[in-house]
Amino acid sequence: MKISFTLNGRPVTEDVPADQTLFSYCREHALKSVKCGCETSSCGLCTVWMDDEPVLSCSVLMARVDGHSVTTLEGVGAAREEFARCMAEEGAEQCGFCSPGLEMDVLALDRKYPDADDETIRRFLSGNLCRCSGYASQMRAIRRFLARHKNPDGKISARSEAATQAEAQVKAASKGVTAEDRGSTLSRPVVKKDAASLLAGRPVYTDDLAPENALVVKLVRSGQAHALVTKIDTARALAVPGVVAVYTPDDVPSNRFTLAGQSFLECSPYDTRILETHVRYVGDEVAMVVAETEEAASEAVKLVKVTYEKLPAVLDMEKALDNATVIHDEADWSYGADRTGDPARNLVAHDVHEHGDVDAALAEADVVIESDYHTQAAEQAMMETMRSYAYVDAFGRLTVVASTQVPFHIRRQVANALGIPKSQVRVIKPRVGGGFGAKQTGCNEVFSAFAAWKTGRPCKCIYTRMETMSCSNSRHEMRMHVRLGAKKDGTITGIDLYALSNAGAYGYHGTTTIGLVGAKSLPLYNRAASRFAYDVVYTNIMPGGAYRGYGATQGCFAVESAVNELADKLGMDPCELRLKNLVKPGETLWQLGEEPLRSCRADDCLKRVMQLTGWSRRPLREDLGDKVRAIGVALTMQGSGISNCDIANVDITLEDDGFYVLKIGATDVGTGADTILAQIAAEVLGCDVDHVVTKGVDTDTSPFDTGAYASSGTYTTGGAVVKAARDLIEKIRAQAAAWWDLPLDAVEFDSGTVCTADGKQRMSVAELANRAIGFGLQPGMLSGHGSNTQPQSPPPFIAAVAEVEVDKLTGKYELTDYAAVVDCGTVINTNLARVQVEGGLVQGIGMAMSEDVSYDARGRMRTDSFMQYKIPTRMDVPDVRVEFMPSYEPTGPFGAKSIGEVVINTPSPAIASAVAHATGNYVRTLPITPEKALHGDPTEAPAPMSPSPAAK
Repeated sequence: MKISFTLNGRPVTEDVPADQTLFSYCREHALKSVKCGCETSSCGLCTVWMDDEPVLSCSVLMARVDGHSVTTLEGVGAAREEFARCMAEEGAEQCGFCSPGLEMDVLALDRKYPDADDETIRRFLSGNLCRCSGYASQMRAIRRFLARHKNPDGKISARSEAATQAEAQVKAASKGVTAEDRGSTLSRPVVKKDAASLLAGRPVYTDDLAPENALVVKLVRSGQAHALVTKIDTARALAVPGVVAVYTPDDVPSNRFTLAGQSFLECSPYDTRILETHVRYVGDEVAMVVAETEEAASEAVKLVKVTYEKLPAVLDMEKALDNATVIHDEADWSYGADRTGDPARNLVAHDVHEHGDVDAALAEADVVIESDYHTQAAEQAMMETMRSYAYVDAFGRLTVVASTQVPFHIRRQVANALGIPKSQVRVIKPRVGGGFGAKQTGCNEVFSAFAAWKTGRPCKCIYTRMETMSCSNSRHEMRMHVRLGAKKDGTITGIDLYALSNAGAYGYHGTTTIGLVGAKSLPLYNRAASRFAYDVVYTNIMPGGAYRGYGATQGCFAVESAVNELADKLGMDPCELRLKNLVKPGETLWQLGEEPLRSCRADDCLKRVMQLTGWSRRPLREDLGDKVRAIGVALTMQGSGISNCDIANVDITLEDDGFYVLKIGATDVGTGADTILAQIAAEVLGCDVDHVVTKGVDTDTSPFDTGAYASSGTYTTGGAVVKAARDLIEKIRAQAAAWWDLPLDAVEFDSGTVCTADGKQRMSVAELANRAIGFGLQPGMLSGHGSNTQPQSPPPFIAAVAEVEVDKLTGKYELTDYAAVVDCGTVINTNLARVQVEGGLVQGIGMAMSEDVSYDARGRMRTDSFMQYKIPTRMDVPDVRVEFMPSYEPTGPFGAKSIGEVVINTPSPAIASAVAHATGNYVRTLPITPEKALHGDPTEAPAPMSPSPAAK
């Protein structure tokens, strides 16, 4: 049909399909600010204005647009730039994928309710989901933007008061901590380097950059939880106009590989093929359709007829070990680096770690807590779904562009899957719209790569929200049994922890995730005897994978909950119990690879959060009449990279006129790594951060880095940046010394200048750079290199207090306050660190209160959209309060440790304890629903579990 309307102020008359959505039209016409995160009108990312009113473009048919005006972010004027400035200065954009939709709604809010209070703001924007920020930084930016109406000049304040206060708090808390001189670059709220592009909605993400003529790849998926494919009929699908090919297991290489994004040799077993005839969960890939258009591909997928021989499905992890049904019976299954599994037993991994005599320690205890705890599978739920595209370049090499956290590992996966040399594969990472570990596991890259390799044409594979939530990976479901013993005075004598982990259909990250259940929880109470045993089992559900916290989240819920229950049983204050038993600097962390602990202010974090919340001045439980108010506490730790494993390499080149290009293999997934690493480089080189250009990841040109996971960016790659910058300084000094015919030690480098010790000869770095590429026998551009691995993983710490109000009649409860204090070593960027904490806390709050991956009796996922899987909105959480208690980690760059993961770990045990204080019911299975709060866990806890026979 022909319609006429105005698009960003320009008249348009065009023939369009009547059933085309406005979202689709905008994307086809290069308006890439309009994003899709859900397909169910649940996320707010696709917001545009129609006649100046915000609408969800995915829900508007083009037939409705006729005669109206449409405005996208590309067509908004100066007001957008003002709000974008507020967002950038708060670090609120993070991955940036949801920012355009939020901006459109905030600008509409500004027109309608310029004096909006917090309640009005939250309600107006309740449909705008964000998984990165935790909403608090966005709220600060919105309040500041709206406050300009009250300023006499109508302008936005010069600097965020909140950011200034945060910087001051970090500096005050750093006093007395041994540290190197940080100059003027670190511990400051530096704006992210990509903030302007993200907030302008520029085409920087994978699907934005895919060629317009790219073929569309879609997957035919198993409708059975466990079955053998006996026949695939593709005739009707191939007859669909626009279908280029339909590939079945007979058409693809049969090489086994793993999608776990881990260092080589991967710990995870090689148990995966591109396509195969043995399907192991509902959603497993059976066939691949390649077509000219989305519509043709979708239609063809429906027409592929698959015949199955059904097999018994194992859906309960507690029935998986030694089950008669063997999920991986293939002859070519092979071990990775971990060889403790046995596929014939459905066992992915098993081990026992013990320090001291645990049985004797528990026998001598006056009180023993013994309980089971269950943590659910949880979705990472990043706003950008799994996405990739691939093409064959002029040299016949395969290039894969992917939204991934691990570009170098994706290169290996694609090469292994296709059976081609790694030299034939190149991987490029554009901006990433969030990952949280989901994109540490490979996903659809092998499909777009294979299709491009076979057809010779660009091919893209863009997962829907349903596919991303039900056909990729989630946090591993776990059940943990804890025995915790203590003396009457609160001295913890022993901890015995057993964990059973549900790997799902494939063993991605099964070994490494389970290891951290004990390694990142037991060392908090390091002086007690401890034992940690585990089993990881295959089942017929979607595979588990990496998710922020990576096992520590599950272990901390069990151990910290047990400690809280111990305090209640002893009649002790749970904070005082912790202060009595907490690990101290100088100890050896027995369950964390026997690493030394050099930096730790865990006790200071706990004492400060007690002050922030008035802990010592209030009871654990207060009766408010119809409601009960109560508080709970938790203290957790994590790590900084993977010791003896993670590798970071960095090159820094001095370019014309004295600016620097920082080449990294580390992956910025919205955390601000590109900016933080530039800050570290600038600090060493004595220049402004703007003089450092950070170059994104391309496996052909970037130095090797294991990727963005295990909180390794600041600690591991930051250490490589320091080494590379210092190496470059030495080369700059050496070059000046050669020109001046002086020994090296006679030349000094200081803040962008080289000079002799007596000051008689001096040259700016800009002059030196230009001379080095000038006439004569000159060296050209000087470059420094740094490589960093670490023999240890120094833990950051976080202490937090949760306050809830519980309705006595219904059990419905509200989180009314959450305060946290973090020791992450030196804080490199105060804004980005704070937003990392806020975002992680809210993800943890979602896991504690509402998020739950669930399946029906046939193994079909019930929670495969944002309509069924409830992540927190800004209506569900208060503005969490965050402070820092900096320590100095001598092995980290300028004393820094990690921050990305530890922040998700405290909410579950803290909220569980608060609910228990309010109701008397200890909820040991997540999420903590109102029903559980009111009545306790609905089913009787299972009998205490024992390790597998091999552990006895």
